[in-house]
Amino acid sequence: MTTYTPDFLKLPQGVWAQEGGQKNAGDGVVIGVIDSGINPLHPSFGSQHFTSNVSHFSGASCMTGPHFPPGSCNGKIISAKYFSAGAQAAANLNASVDFLSPYDADGHGSHVSSIAAGNADVPVIVNDFCYGRASGMAPRARIAVYKAIYPSVGTLADVVAAIDQAVRDGVDIISLSIGPSKAAEDTLTFLSIFDITLLFARKAGVFVAQAAGNSGPSSSTVVSFSPWSVGVAACNTDRRYTASIILGNGTVVDGVGLSGPTFGNGTVFHKLVLAKDALKTNGTFPRTPEYIEECQHPEAFDPTKVFGSVIICKFSEGFLNGTSTLSNIIETAKALKFEGFILTAIPRYGDYIAEPVLFAISGILISSVADSKVIMQYYENRTKRDEKGTIIEFGAWASTGEGRVASFKGRSPVVSRFSSRGPDIIDANRSLADVLKPDVLAPGHQIWGAWSPISAKLPMLTGHNFALLSGTSMAAPHVAGIAALIKQHNPSWTPSMIASAITTTSSKYDNLGDPMMAEGYEPHSLHRSTPFEYGAGIVNPSRAIDPGLVLSTDYVDFISFLCSLPNIDANTITTATGEPCKSPFDYPSNLNLPSVTISELKGSMYVRRTVMNVGNSTETYLGSVLAPNGTTVNLNPTWFTISPQGTLDLDIQINVVQPIKDFRFGEIVLTGSMDHIVRITLSVVPVSA
Repeated sequence: MTTYTPDFLKLPQGVWAQEGGQKNAGDGVVIGVIDSGINPLHPSFGSQHFTSNVSHFSGASCMTGPHFPPGSCNGKIISAKYFSAGAQAAANLNASVDFLSPYDADGHGSHVSSIAAGNADVPVIVNDFCYGRASGMAPRARIAVYKAIYPSVGTLADVVAAIDQAVRDGVDIISLSIGPSKAAEDTLTFLSIFDITLLFARKAGVFVAQAAGNSGPSSSTVVSFSPWSVGVAACNTDRRYTASIILGNGTVVDGVGLSGPTFGNGTVFHKLVLAKDALKTNGTFPRTPEYIEECQHPEAFDPTKVFGSVIICKFSEGFLNGTSTLSNIIETAKALKFEGFILTAIPRYGDYIAEPVLFAISGILISSVADSKVIMQYYENRTKRDEKGTIIEFGAWASTGEGRVASFKGRSPVVSRFSSRGPDIIDANRSLADVLKPDVLAPGHQIWGAWSPISAKLPMLTGHNFALLSGTSMAAPHVAGIAALIKQHNPSWTPSMIASAITTTSSKYDNLGDPMMAEGYEPHSLHRSTPFEYGAGIVNPSRAIDPGLVLSTDYVDFISFLCSLPNIDANTITTATGEPCKSPFDYPSNLNLPSVTISELKGSMYVRRTVMNVGNSTETYLGSVLAPNGTTVNLNPTWFTISPQGTLDLDIQINVVQPIKDFRFGEIVLTGSMDHIVRITLSVVPVSA
């Protein structure tokens, strides 16, 4: 649920308008959210008057317990269940936060639910400031809650039980922002208990949007492995929360913050003090960075030197190794009544990555070493010291400006650094799979969403009803909500048809018209992105609702895919799925996905893709090919006319002309006479001619 991504994805004037406005968008669709529960008192999940028929959903029951009394299921929350057998067997639960009820003590589940289907036009108010009005992607969709994660522990047993229950209940969509963090050690990625559970969900007609993972930018870190779930990568939007510090000499230095200005709103200057210059002279604390420069311990400071001042803290080794936190700076600032603080970069550790954080006091993150030097040079020039370096007089002054008002500028979408990358793998040995992952890209950076005031694992957000978070956990529910809109518009569509519509209509270009970029390892670094970072591209709901053609697969196709995996024992597939290997494909690449991935192409290979016209009119399509480097690609037929509900086979021959030891990318583009454009991504390693 966000104040901006509906506009970024052009929902108000696009899909919402076609469905009768945001007050109707998603009506009649049930999204199952498997996560840490939900905060039933949040306005994003407040009761609405529903008249739509959801008779296909048979699980409308509401478990109760701590913080989740009878009546918590109110129509918007159509069902709520919790699963704890695994958690109770694996750990001693903490009764103060590990509530045996559907209540969300963490906040994550509420955040995810609100992105997918939070009510429309909910004011986002934090610390008495309104950041805008937020809506989920499908604000009239119902939410079925399946709590399987607890602040103290999460187990695969509870998650699998929750998925099974959601499928049994009859949800249309599953939003999955939780899951294993790496490939299973003892089986193929596609055959893990988790992935087979998702296969059975797809068999039952449930669309699954799954977070791709947060282990980027390293390659093959994606944890959405299987072709029957839609793995969602994360990107930014063009919204920025910037803040600035105004120095006493008039210099303005920009940084990152999400807090109000110091007293005087930038017009009143306050004493500027370096943390290590404000320490107690006879303190008994350790002379380590966290005490002397990282502002982690209030007992280290002379209260008279820091009261009412703007304090310069340093991003030193404690922040680098994770032992120091912004939360501790805030607590120190509150205890000693700082007017504000600055967290500056130091040359020893270089630039750092700064994300907006809801500060209860005025604060700004200066992540650039160059900008930090400007501040420190001003400070040293205005500060008088004796020959021993002891402060004689503080002469530097500063104020911080408003950091809570967004600006809308800059390149977007850009694939987020943390977003896990492909190529997909088939086992823990990182053997490559002939499946494109991630599947698609969606906003997942700095996303507003509902929160739980208990905030069991993020004390900085305790007491808040909203949070601004980043992760593929935030990207996946965007796609879950968009899938609900497509399902509302096309009720008979299968999950594979929805997945095809989402991926083949996406875009690989940014708002400047350039090929999409991705963040790299170094702060502020960008490089040209590839399908292993953005999948098919950034989701485009307005086009996905009317894609022209779709590529459809069903359960038996996935079994044939599994049976065609290299060096696979048919008994292994039968043990995992209960199905015999009757008709394996010649190659795994022959699964009718809306992409073609070949991890080891020797000589030449024929693959086939079958398209179906889901439009209302007969349409003629012209095919064009951008062949991956090192290959030639022949498409047959190169043009065709197809009637409504008609199907057609596309034969694709890919030939190696120059061996290359890494993936190269291309695409097939089918351009229709009714303005439909269908893109099929090609990813190939041309090993030998």
